Amino acid sequence: MSTTQLPAYEQVKAFVKQQISSGAWRAGDAVPSESALQLQFGLSRMTVNRAMKELAVEGLVTRVQGSGTVVAQLHRISTTLALRDIHEEITERGHQHATRVLAVETTRADAALAQVFRVRSGARLFHSVLLHLADGVPIQLEDRHVNPAAAPGYLGVNFNATTPTSYLLEHAPLTQASYSIEAGLASTQEAKALAIKRGDPCLVMTRSTVSGPHVASFARLVHPGARYSFNGTFQL
Repeated sequence: MSTTQLPAYEQVKAFVKQQISSGAWRAGDAVPSESALQLQFGLSRMTVNRAMKELAVEGLVTRVQGSGTVVAQLHRISTTLALRDIHEEITERGHQHATRVLAVETTRADAALAQVFRVRSGARLFHSVLLHLADGVPIQLEDRHVNPAAAPGYLGVNFNATTPTSYLLEHAPLTQASYSIEAGLASTQEAKALAIKRGDPCLVMTRSTVSGPHVASFARLVHPGARYSFNGTFQL
């Protein structure tokens, strides 16, 4: 469903979530005022206010009395849910993890990636495509772009011995992360890699990480819906 087909308040929420998940807005950054969003979307103040209230309840923004709204700080719960190493997840469930390396290469940022990484279009990026398996069964297709400024040694990593997540957490220490999870349908290429049928339901996570002054990586993680679930714990 496109954003123009969403209910009015959901269009505002989708816009804010996209800015956060892409890394365009970082923790502590000011969110446009309700008046500005009202003008941008042509909506009533009440509709925009509802969207911002729901985003605050979801923990994505913080509303400060008299100071406006800012992107919420990354809490531990977000890290727990978003940054689990697939190797650890699989072994903790009692299965054997293996990786097939499908691509490790240098590429150039298109317009969308340039916005995510906050670099010029055509800038050099590293790109890897890995298939993760549990007991020989495909469980995750990982398509990741990495900023060479954050992890210059990325292309030389043996991904049969370590995962990109593990390597990046060590060599590009995390200062911020954002992610989104949605349902999707397997494309022809995704279905072939994951040994499922084209159009089968999948769980898709997109995730960006920041290390110091750089957006370090942007990953699209595709999981067969029948084989995978996201799990997390909440603790006060």
